[in-house]
Amino acid sequence: MPVISPKKPYRVGRSRTGLGLFATQRIKKGTKIIRYFGPLLDSKKKKDDAIENKYLFELNNRWTIDGSVRKNVARYINHACKPNAESDVRPRKRKVFIRAIKNIEPGDEINYDYGTDYFKAYLKPIGCKCAACEKKRKKKRAEARAERLRLKAKAERKAKKEAEKEAAKRAKAKSRAKAKKAKEKAKVELKPERKRKVVSKRRVANGLQLNGSTPSRRSRPKTAATLAVVEQPIAATGEASAILQASNLTMSAATGTETQQASA
Repeated sequence: MPVISPKKPYRVGRSRTGLGLFATQRIKKGTKIIRYFGPLLDSKKKKDDAIENKYLFELNNRWTIDGSVRKNVARYINHACKPNAESDVRPRKRKVFIRAIKNIEPGDEINYDYGTDYFKAYLKPIGCKCAACEKKRKKKRAEARAERLRLKAKAERKAKKEAEKEAAKRAKAKSRAKAKKAKEKAKVELKPERKRKVVSKRRVANGLQLNGSTPSRRSRPKTAATLAVVEQPIAATGEASAILQASNLTMSAATGTETQQASA
């Protein structure tokens, strides 16, 4: 780690991506913080054009700064999608300065945007670890976790509702079966009595009465015509009785006469 003068408003320290540059004093907006320097590479030379590392800072189509040297403290400044500094490129002077674009408080990490090409080549494959992207990922993880919990709660409510519905259906089926069984039992118990009632009604309809085991004809109400028919036999029967009584008296008299003659 390079030695930095205590007069400098920054220091090298541990960051979430490894090493980073942190402010030790308050840095005002617009202040030049540090210069990004190193050997100049000419893209027209095959030897220089063949050099490849993560610390190359392109000034223009021809000149590039190789910032991989140890004395280049600016190489410790990390990328950020929402930075607090920016690169001030001066192609004619072949110099690059890092300038604050907002007030930086002591302890804050200094960072700037590396650019689209560097981001696509080096950061996008592994994922940007700057504070803004980390906050965004944290928010997405929280939203995904909340969505999973919501879906889980929804599934639990649906399962509970289905279980209650199934339980109610089983209870209803059980109640129906129980009612049907009770109805059949009551029907079996009432069947002989109902049969006796039917037989009794049938016999009554035929004019029969059950007195013990001997059936007898039920008397019917007599009409006037029936009474007239009945009175005639009764009258005839009276006349026959009188004739029979007279005959009996005659026979008695004859028997008495015969008895008197016999005794004489």
